[in-house]
Amino acid sequence: MTAFRKPQVALTSKAAPFAIRAERAVDVAAREALLDACFGENRHDRTCQRLRDGRAPAAGLALSAVREGTLVGTVRLWHVSAGGRPALVLGPLAVDPACRELGIGAALMQQALAAARARGHEAVILLGDAPYYVRFGFSAAKTGELSLPGPFERDRLLAIEFAEGALDGAEGMIVPTGAALSKRRSVRPLQAHAA
Repeated sequence: MTAFRKPQVALTSKAAPFAIRAERAVDVAAREALLDACFGENRHDRTCQRLRDGRAPAAGLALSAVREGTLVGTVRLWHVSAGGRPALVLGPLAVDPACRELGIGAALMQQALAAARARGHEAVILLGDAPYYVRFGFSAAKTGELSLPGPFERDRLLAIEFAEGALDGAEGMIVPTGAALSKRRSVRPLQAHAA
């Protein structure tokens, strides 16, 4: 009688699972460090940043990917007007370079788009590489007459509609419409003046 052996499976650190959850306040420092690592410290100078400056992400549409207790991915969506039509802009999407082969970026995209659709949003726009984003349904078919507040490559301006015709006839500037970030007021103590 021959005994069957279970094949040995070597689990590498890359096999560790990850979870996607709503972004939390404790994620902020790690998110900012991840974005700096992925896009460089000049990321604040990019055109799409003009759509995010001083704004809060759309409610329920800021997601974090966590692996072994560490933030390894992030995506956020923001309210905009696309030539007068309500939409969301997606970005930035970032994944820790050490975790890029685990499907985290795709999982973040799928969950973010599903959450946007479930919340009743009709269209999402982004600036990115068409070969990557086409698999999620993005194309340049409805963005040809739209502009961004700064330089951009036309073939990288992509959109997906959840409601047919949501971006029909959209033309003009994409502008932010989301809620302003709440700013904490810093109270400075009064200083005594010498007479």
